[in-house]
Amino acid sequence: MRRLDAGFAVIGDRQFLPGYSLLLTDDPAVTRLSDLSRTRRAAYLSDMERLAEAVERACARLDPAFRRVNIEILGNTDPYLHAHIWPRYDWEPEDRVRLPVWLYEEQCRRAERYAPAARHDDLRAAIGEELDRLGAAEPPTP
Repeated sequence: MRRLDAGFAVIGDRQFLPGYSLLLTDDPAVTRLSDLSRTRRAAYLSDMERLAEAVERACARLDPAFRRVNIEILGNTDPYLHAHIWPRYDWEPEDRVRLPVWLYEEQCRRAERYAPAARHDDLRAAIGEELDRLGAAEPPTP
């Protein structure tokens, strides 16, 4: 979606929770947050917060059932620094809405029917527009 100060904001590979996005490090050799200098770490965390707010704003505007975002840096599967931004909705099943996203069934999290498609273009564009607005509000980090 956008190049940010310390990474890349991308749409998630499965959209069972529409708006799921990730912040990927701009250095694939970085495997954890502590690999970054304090300055780069602050820039990465600032980008993460900016992406989370952009997802929040876009999802709230497009779906009145939007509830909040969850932010996770896990790194257990992919060996490079990345952060997950998960929008959460009131329409989620009651037994899932208050739990971590990772407790959704594997077939739901991997289902091809949730792959990004043209139906996600408006949401992707809205997140990008919010990233632009938020970026214009502050000068870039050094």
